[in-house]
Amino acid sequence: MEEKILQTKKNGMTMLLLTLLGYVAAVVVGGIGFVMLYTTFLGFIPLAIAVIYAIIGIFLFAGLKVLKPEEALVLTLFGDYIGTLKGEGFYWVNPFCTAVNPAAGTVLSQSGDVQQRPVVQADREKDGKKISLKVMTLNNSRQKINDCLGNPVEIGIAVIWRVTDTAKAVFNVDNYKEYLSLQCDSALRNVVRIYPYDVAPNVDTTGDGVADEGSLRGSSEVVAKRIQGEIQKNVTAAGIEIIEARITYLAYAPEIAAVMLQRQQASAIIDARKMIVDGAVGMVEMALDRLSENKVVELDDERKAAMVSNLLVVLCGNRDAQPIVNSGSLY
Repeated sequence: MEEKILQTKKNGMTMLLLTLLGYVAAVVVGGIGFVMLYTTFLGFIPLAIAVIYAIIGIFLFAGLKVLKPEEALVLTLFGDYIGTLKGEGFYWVNPFCTAVNPAAGTVLSQSGDVQQRPVVQADREKDGKKISLKVMTLNNSRQKINDCLGNPVEIGIAVIWRVTDTAKAVFNVDNYKEYLSLQCDSALRNVVRIYPYDVAPNVDTTGDGVADEGSLRGSSEVVAKRIQGEIQKNVTAAGIEIIEARITYLAYAPEIAAVMLQRQQASAIIDARKMIVDGAVGMVEMALDRLSENKVVELDDERKAAMVSNLLVVLCGNRDAQPIVNSGSLY
């Protein structure tokens, strides 16, 4: 189904004025006919004309359509798609045309659908037949998904989207908003299962057979782009364009969050200790070199080993060292 844009002129105001003038004329003609009934039977003719126009005028009013910027109406005539009305303005179309929008009453957690008060059906359908062409933000609920290592993580995304083909959105899928929401959940699950939460060894996230350092936490931009592409591939048939996808929430599931926190703390402690030891060894080496270079004192291997041991204890300890002053002979 391809979209057809109706090249209808913005003649709504003209038709409104003509219809109102017609009602004025109908009232005048009806009044004349009512007066003529007292003198002749022919007074029923102008009276009937006035009544018939009053009924026709109702259908003429039904053809008036008002569109605001970035809105569209998909019109059908007796079941046949005749085209889409786009562009802000006041239009008049065939009164028997019907606007179609299966997603009229669908409310999602997205911009344009969020209500601060209880949603009433009448409020949903007030402008529900119109299709918004604005850029919308869909914020689906958080999902619990197992990453490639089997660890459960909670993740949420925000998807920036808009309708680009109204005919596909209305006729190719049953409800394009629900369809988009479902495809977002599916694409998110498919992509997250490829990545580990944090960098892990021997994990291939690109599919080239070579292990890499991709992860949900460290490669959020790459993951978001991949999610965007996955969603776009699935919603093109619905006339929807995915502009951007962003990860809004990422954390381990509550049942393993405490354990993973301990693991991260242990890893941080090990890295810190490694840095301290590396620095301490360098300082001891520098001290021995300086003592030997300046000939401050001559130390044999046993004394050097004792000095190295003492310096490493002092430099690598968690507490401040308690010095012991040796007032006797070195030997």
